[in-house]
Amino acid sequence: MKPLKSFLLLIAILVLIACNSNTDTKEPVATEPLPLEEAKVQDGKDVATGLAAGEGLNIVKSHCLACHSGALILQNRFTREGWHKKIVWMQETQGLWDLGDSEPVILDYLAANYAPEEFRGRRKPLADIEWYELDQ
Repeated sequence: MKPLKSFLLLIAILVLIACNSNTDTKEPVATEPLPLEEAKVQDGKDVATGLAAGEGLNIVKSHCLACHSGALILQNRFTREGWHKKIVWMQETQGLWDLGDSEPVILDYLAANYAPEEFRGRRKPLADIEWYELDQ
């Protein structure tokens, strides 16, 4: 039984070496996203990602979703300047490529669809309150 295990281990190692030794035939890692098909929209949202339908959606999908899911966009709300700061941060720390002519389109889309919202609670938070102490 032991020689069979050794033989199988040797075969597995040789297969791994053969797969990893031919690095010339591997495709280079993409530095820019590939173009996507047109988004399928239902109820004003892209079916695949949940992102809002609108001008620039496919560019956002091709650049942004190359690294993270649409959920990361959906859970954030920033002004155009805030989105620009996030893009710069991703370029400086996360390896995001230069967006070139796509950057203004991406910023327009994000600012139009994922800008900060007005408070929608039961009532607006209290502001400018003069507090006083109760007598006991």
